[in-house]
Formats: sequence, structure tokens, C-alpha cells
Amino acid sequence: MSSLYNPIALASSFHHHYPNLRFLPFNFNFITKLPVSNSFAIGSSSRSFHSSPLKKDSSCFCCSMAVEVGSASSVSQSELQGSLNSCRAYWPSKYTFAWNVDIGNGSYYLFASKTAALKFTDAGIEGYDVKIKLDKDQGGLPANVTEKFPHIRGYSAFKAPATLDVDSLLKCQLAVAAFSADGACRNATGLQLPGVIDELYSYDGPLGAVFSENTISLYLWAPTAQAVSASIFKDPSGGEPLQTVQLIESNGVWSAVGPRTWEGCYYVYEITVYHHSTLRIEKSFAIDPYARGISADVKRTLLADLSSETLKPEGWENLADEKPHLLSPSDISLYELHIRDFSAYDLTVHPDLRGGYLAFTSQDSAGVNHLEKLSAAGLTHVHLLPSFQFAEVDDDKKKWKFVDTKRFETLPPDSEEQQAQITAIRDEDGYNWGYNPVLWGTPKGSYATDPNGPCRIIEFRKMVQALNRIGLRVVLDVVYNHLNSSGPSDDNSVLDKIVPGYYLRRDNDGAIENSTCVNDTASEHFMVERLILDDLKHWAVNYKVDGFRFDLMGHIMKHTMVKATNMLQGLSKNIDGVEGSSIYLYGEGWDFGEVANNARGVNASQLNLGGTGIGSFNDRIRDAVLGGGPFGPPLQQGYVTGLSLQPNDHDHSGKANADRMLAVAKDHIQVGMAGNLRDYILTNCDGKQINYVSAHDNETLFDIVSLKTPTYITVDERCRVNHLATSILALSQGIPFFHAGDELLRSKSLDRDSYNSGDWFNRLDFSYNSNNWGVGLPPKDHNESNWPLIKKRLANPSYKPDKNHIIAAVENFTNLLQIRYSSPLFRLRSAKDIEDRVRFHNNVPSWIPGLIAMSIEDGHAGAPGLSQIDPKFQYIVVIINVQPTETKFVNPDLRAKSLQLHPVQSTSGDTVVKESKYEPSTGCFTIPPKSTAVFVEPRHV
Repeated sequence: MSSLYNPIALASSFHHHYPNLRFLPFNFNFITKLPVSNSFAIGSSSRSFHSSPLKKDSSCFCCSMAVEVGSASSVSQSELQGSLNSCRAYWPSKYTFAWNVDIGNGSYYLFASKTAALKFTDAGIEGYDVKIKLDKDQGGLPANVTEKFPHIRGYSAFKAPATLDVDSLLKCQLAVAAFSADGACRNATGLQLPGVIDELYSYDGPLGAVFSENTISLYLWAPTAQAVSASIFKDPSGGEPLQTVQLIESNGVWSAVGPRTWEGCYYVYEITVYHHSTLRIEKSFAIDPYARGISADVKRTLLADLSSETLKPEGWENLADEKPHLLSPSDISLYELHIRDFSAYDLTVHPDLRGGYLAFTSQDSAGVNHLEKLSAAGLTHVHLLPSFQFAEVDDDKKKWKFVDTKRFETLPPDSEEQQAQITAIRDEDGYNWGYNPVLWGTPKGSYATDPNGPCRIIEFRKMVQALNRIGLRVVLDVVYNHLNSSGPSDDNSVLDKIVPGYYLRRDNDGAIENSTCVNDTASEHFMVERLILDDLKHWAVNYKVDGFRFDLMGHIMKHTMVKATNMLQGLSKNIDGVEGSSIYLYGEGWDFGEVANNARGVNASQLNLGGTGIGSFNDRIRDAVLGGGPFGPPLQQGYVTGLSLQPNDHDHSGKANADRMLAVAKDHIQVGMAGNLRDYILTNCDGKQINYVSAHDNETLFDIVSLKTPTYITVDERCRVNHLATSILALSQGIPFFHAGDELLRSKSLDRDSYNSGDWFNRLDFSYNSNNWGVGLPPKDHNESNWPLIKKRLANPSYKPDKNHIIAAVENFTNLLQIRYSSPLFRLRSAKDIEDRVRFHNNVPSWIPGLIAMSIEDGHAGAPGLSQIDPKFQYIVVIINVQPTETKFVNPDLRAKSLQLHPVQSTSGDTVVKESKYEPSTGCFTIPPKSTAVFVEPRHV
């Protein structure tokens, strides 16, 4: 792997984590193994996501605190700083405490109450069982503490006596208090415990349900719990337990052994534990964090042995041998797809299977036929939006609400009624993107024919198997950066019930960090990292998935991602049943929130991932190609949408500025097409040599094209702009990433955030009859401010493509894939190869606006210089003309070559691109308007 750089082109957006910020779902380049510079835009991320906005009734600690503060004790009105509702002090190591407080010659104490009876009153701390003096350590916090918790580097250090009974104290309500020399209590606060928990209770033994020949053993890591029991039930809901067993603790791990006859039953944990959010000892009911099956209501864990033959589709054990061959990560191309979108409206799929896992096994369905077409053209991977157990879609389909969409067909394309009816039920229907995790390790129940029992396990496996058998590998979208719920009572809260305050990252007041939306997780804590690693291995080994896309990867620590990469790539077919070396990892390396600038440790941000082999999203090529960005004006144009060349109504501050923007956009695109290498030397629009690197959600590609291109152009031209955008990605060095439907001119009726817009606005039509344009004004909450612009376009019938346009778009897309996979020169495997072979020719001083000319050179066998890697072509020229007119480009460096239009294009149905010409005597290329032409020089044998 050391010679691979694995750059990747992906879509970008900042997303679910900020419910009102939505980004364009286009595709961008990303860099993996190569070093990166410090320049990239932080306001962007990858396409996919959402979690619900914060609500007053949210279980999120920081929201509930507003009503809880002061309710647990008679807090003095004269108290200035202290409150047991906050946790401003840390217990980072066995005998070390950290608190950002200093009262001079005062004294400091640790208080504990096993019954959570602590109160902060005028007289100080009351209700304690234990009071322990802490001595201020003038030497400060030790290096191992500040290295693990850099955000408390400046805190005062306090030492506890060596006789401290840590094990017992950690099961109590804890507080520290500072007293002045006169004995008055001046400050008090609760404690954050992850540091000392990690030091004493890090554990690498079995967790979850472990099956042996005659027994089933349960293991739960819960070092702060006072008691744990498990109730065994026959059914997924209702009824009395068959048995309740008390688990026994050993070094923070609770366990029990039961008979093998438990298999197929369900169990529920009851955990007695102090919870900082309520200041009480709570008895919480929870599923197992290591559950491999659950009930439809997420209240019970299914005892499922994934190694059982009854849970495996026929031929499952041999799937590793059937997987499509993958020589190198640089050969990957990605197709991002939502499981429900794929078949919810596909009438060629049996009604019982639509919108679920088994739709992928419908061999003669329109959707499967379409995927087979893409696979045959070269597509390698399907990236599935979240398919783990997520919130906001009930697993029980009988509880879903529906609207009569047949009536919608008769409504005007710019009507408000469609969105009003969809919005009224959107939190009770069957749709959500799924970026709101409840449990990472079980398939989502709503996609299964039966959410109870083992169906979701078997059917997920059948889906992977079916995709592999048509030549497509499977990538899972994983969301380890946050959880849907927290607290001791919410049904969707799991981890925070079991070890409160440990799994979630907290700020310096003890409130849960919410920069990723809600409930940020803390992979810097040992057992959080372990859970992530165990979960990844589980999906790779038990479901044989081929890659993982990490949502907001920058909120995960770099060491976690590096360990994940090494662990997964170390899996082998002989031992694990999978070939780990072909598993690919990538994600959103945005650096923001509480982790920004390595504030919680070295995080997996773009700037830190150089040399790791992990892909990171980059948004610059998107913004350059299409214009603006997530926060920019909706009509701001980009390189292919008419900037300078076909202006729309947006004020680009004059022609000269628009020309300059066009030139800079070309620079960004060319760097992206060269794989975003730090050391790639490019002559920019100012004629200077520079070392340069470019650091998913809004409207679909076709929608953004329809929004930004001028209103006077034709639908034919807009379709060609769509083609231009996909061609830039398909022909770039790196890994191209396409949003499902890019190739179908997919529309969401200009919805800029369809995470919860239902099937109606998210429809995919693999019959090619419709691209879903003009199905009503998009939902009001995220789009109303742009309704005047949207209404004008949706009401105009000339904007809507017909079936011929869609079929042509599909052909164009498959042609691009065929071209990409016709030569390894489009998929160079090392940074040096790109630096040596890729050149851009339309640069200063006399460049032609709106035209990119890129060449890729191969070597000759046995000749000095470049080695030969392509047996068919020795030279390739790609010319992208975004101008509305035919353009001639002459370059002396490209004279006297035997270049001809690529065979795929010369035999295609695109009559426009067939007009492309090359004159060897002058090196003149003639390129039709809004076209990408590929010329190749066949190798003479």
C-alpha cells in the first residue's frame, strides 16, 4: 500500500449536523495518502446525512439542563460559581484531579454519595458518605494527562491520598469543592470520569452475547454501575420474562451464563447507575451495545448467533471468492445510494420488497438492471446511506403514515400542496436518510420484511451477496461521530444509559458537545474507540462489506482511524473469510467544533491524514465546477454553469471579476483532475508556479444546474452541462464519487435538503420515464426563501427533460465510465506517476476561457524515461469546452500525433461530440459547445 495515494473525488456538504445548512450533492476530489496543505474550505462536507434539529423535548443533556438546573437541591442564591448540575472538574488519572480553580490558601475536598444525596448549600456540601482531602499539586498535571486531554492543559492539579478506594467511589455521585481559609465553601462542581475509567477499566475481552456449544454468556462493560440484571423474553415485545438473572461484576465487566436454549429469545438489561444529567441513581432499561439483532421497538436485544447456518444465505461462505476483482484502490468508483430510494417507486419490484434490502435481489427489476448496466461500464462500488439502526423511522411499517400521491400527479409543478402534505407526516412516514444513530451494529429494521427476529440479518446479507454478484462491492456509510439520544430514559439512548458521561464528549461545564448535531461521541476514550473498531470488524467479517464512509470523520481521533485501517486491512480470507486488503476507508475530514485544531487530540481531519491511506472529502472542485458553495447565493455560477460565458441574473461584480473567477475556477478543477497532489506543479491563471492542494446534500446535480444556468438556455443545453460536470469527475485522477441519479438527470424538485422529504421528493425512476422534476414546491422549512426562484423554474415546462434526454444522459454516463476503465492512465496509482504524466495545456499567457486541455502520457517498453503501463494507448488528451460555441484550441506541444476521438465517443449516440476534430499538422483541436472530448493515440504494435 505504500505506493498508493488513493485520492478520491466525492460530493460535499456540511450537513445533518447543522440542520439549516445544506450542501450541494455533487462530487469532489479527495486525497488520502498524500500530504496536504493548510488551505481548504471548512464550510463543506460530504453528501449524505441528517439528524433531527434540536428540540425543546430533546433528550440531549444540554437542552434538558435548562429545566434541570437548580431542581435537584436547594442551591444558595448567594453562591457565585458552584453547581452540582455542572461537571467542571475532571478525574483523569487514579490519584489526580483537574479543576480550573484557584482560591489561594484554601482547601479542596472530594465528596461522594452512593445514594446521590449531595447538595450544595450555604453551609457547603451536604449529604455525603465520604469526604476526602485533595492536595494541590504545584507540579501541575502530568504529561500523560495533558496528552490525552489537551483541552485541560492549563487546569490546576490535585492529588488524592494513595488509600483512595477508587472502585467504590466511581459508583457514587461525586463532587469536588473549594473552601477558603475561613472555611466557607466558595465553589463546587461535579466530575467528568472518562480518564480514570480508561486507566483502570480499559478492557479487551469478550463483550455482548458469546455463544458456545451448550451455553450463552453475556458480557456488559459498565464500571460505574451499582447493579446489572438481564431479563430474558420469548418474544420481541410483551409478556413476562422467562427468567431474570443478576450479572456479576469483575473489574468493571458484568457477566452471566445461560443455556443455549436462550438462542432466538430476547433480553433487556436493567442498569442501576448514577446519572449526571438527573443527579439521581437511575434504573435504566437498555439493549446491549454489542447487540447483533434487536426488536422492532429497539427495547430488546435478540440473541442471534451470526455464525449459525440458519442465518446465512446459500453460498454465503464462498462470497469472498465471488467478489468482483479489485487490483488497486485507484480503480474504485463510488455510487452513493439510499436503500429506500432505490426501489420505493420501482413497479418492477414486488410490493412487499420495495424500499428494502431484498429489492436488490430482484434480478429482473428496473433498478437492478440499471446497476448491472453501470457495473458493466466499470462502476465498482455502491455506497449505501446509513443502514444501521437509526431513529425517526419506525421499524414497524404498520405504524407509518402515508399521503395519496396519486392526486399529486394532477397538481401544478409549482404547487405548495405536495410539500404541505408530505411535511405533515414526515416524522411518521418511512423515510429518513438515517444520520441519527441508535445502535451501530445492527441492520435497520424498517428495510427488512420483518423487523423482528433474524430477517434483517439474513436480508442484509442477501443484499450484499446480490450486489457482489452483479459486479459491485458495497460500502457502508457509518456515523460514529454522534448518537441520536442520551440520558437515562429515552428509548433511543443506549450507551449513555450504561456508562453515563463516558461515551459522549462533554464541554468544560460537563454539557454534551453538539457540534455534529447532537450527542457527539468521544473516540479519544478507550472503550469508545474499541466499540468503533469492533463494530467495523463485525460489519466486515459478518456482512462482508467492502468499505466504509465515515460521517464527520474529523470528529474521530486520527489514532482511531489508523487503527481501523490497520485492523481491517489485516483481515484475511483464510482466518476471517474476507480479504481485508481491498477494504477502503474514506470520510469527511472537516476540522470544526470542539475538535478543531486538535483541541481534543490529533483528529482525523484533512490536514492530519496525509500518509494514512484514508480518503478525505474535498469540496473545492465542486464549488469551482458548479459555483458558490453551501453558504453562497443560489444563483452564483461556476465553471460549467455559465460563469462569465453565459451570465444569469446574479451580480458577479462585473465582467472583469467574473472572468477572474472563471480563471480561478479552472485552476481548482485542474488541480482536482490531477488528484489534488500537494507537490503537483501547476501554472495558475497568474502565470506563477505553485505547489497546490485543494483541501454531499443540497440540490441534486441537475437541480443545481437548472438553478444556476441562465433562464434563456434550452433543456438540451442544461443536460449537456450535467454531462460536463460528470465528465470532469469521471476523467480525473483519483476516485470518482457519484450521487445516485446524477446519470438520470435526477431532480428533487429543487429541494436543497431532502433528508426527511419523503419518497415523493426523493424518487428515483429507473424506467427512465421521469427525472422527478416539477413535482411541487420543495418543503417550506429549508426552501421557502428561494421559492420565488424555484417557482419560476418549476412552472416553466421547457425546464423538464423528456425520456430521450434521460436515456441520453445514461448513455453519456456509461460512456464516461467505459472511457475511464479503457486505460489505466485515468487511474494512476502513485503521486509520482501523476506528476510525471499529467499535463495541462491551456494556460497563460494566451489561454482560452472556458476550456481545459489535459494530456496523459504513457511510456514505451524498453525505452528510457516513462515506463509503459497501457497496452492500448500511448497518449490521451481530454478537452473540456464549457463555452456555448464551438471552440478551436491550438497547442504546438500536441502536434504530429496520431490522435483520434476515443472509440467509445466515436460510436456513441452523442452526435454533438462526434463533431470533435484534431489536425495533427497544427495541433488544432475543434471542440463542439458544452462538450468533453477524449482523444487517444493508439499504441503501434
